[in-house]
Amino acid sequence: MNDWPAVTAVIPTRNRPDMLRETIGSILGQDYPGDVTCIAVFDQSDPDESFVSDTPGRRVLVTPNKRQPGIAGARNTGSLMADSELVAFCDDTDLWLPHKLRAQVAALGDGHFVTCGVELFNDRVSYPRSIPLTSVTLRDLLNKQLPTMHPSTYLMRREALVNGFGLVSEELPGGYGEDYELLLRAAKMGPIANLTEVGTRLRMHNSSYFSIVDTSATISEALRWMLDRYPEFSGAGGYAQLAGKIAFAEASLGHSSQALRWIGRTVRKRPWEPRAYLALAVTAGVPADAIVSRLQRIGRGI
Repeated sequence: MNDWPAVTAVIPTRNRPDMLRETIGSILGQDYPGDVTCIAVFDQSDPDESFVSDTPGRRVLVTPNKRQPGIAGARNTGSLMADSELVAFCDDTDLWLPHKLRAQVAALGDGHFVTCGVELFNDRVSYPRSIPLTSVTLRDLLNKQLPTMHPSTYLMRREALVNGFGLVSEELPGGYGEDYELLLRAAKMGPIANLTEVGTRLRMHNSSYFSIVDTSATISEALRWMLDRYPEFSGAGGYAQLAGKIAFAEASLGHSSQALRWIGRTVRKRPWEPRAYLALAVTAGVPADAIVSRLQRIGRGI
């Protein structure tokens, strides 16, 4: 269209046609002057050709996940298929506000990665969330996991994603935490730009394929993988956050001795870390799913 770089939005999807249609509509409806292409990557499901559109400047393509099953393989399939300068991620449950791309491309400048604020919503409530930083460093991410930096906000240079900090890890057990791990690698390459304004709406829904209670063993394994892969955590505050999540997962599995061991590691690093005490409550008999449900109702998570 003009000098604005072309953008490809990669949307992993699986059996959510109505939500997917809303997601694609929010992306094609951007006030962005450049070309926008959506690639819907159907993971463990057959591609729905009815979504295909060849409208000039606003295309929609569909493809099966050609890599490892799961969200990481789906995102990588779409990223490798993209032929644009910039690649963005969006989940098939989420929506972009009309100004998102224009604002993010302006903020990206010569950088390699930019995120933005989010709004969690459902039919009853909405919660805006953002971090006050306009530039996020590796140290920031090691000190604290920042869930506001959600993958549905990611906009990246394709060259950096494919040949720089690298594609989404398909090694992480169950794909849990793959978005955070990608941020860590991207931040090693240089600071990540961040818009404090809300650009993405995250739907709070009950159709997730990834429940913290049902997949506690995977969560524990994935986070231990993360701590082993990134020894930098040992001297950073973020260790307590991850250790607390492991403690909660182990407690959810009924592994009291392992849970208590990780609770101890958590409070030694950060005595006020709330996940340690939530894990302790589960070891004392409080149902883990009750805690998770209560947190989700106020837009929070373990």
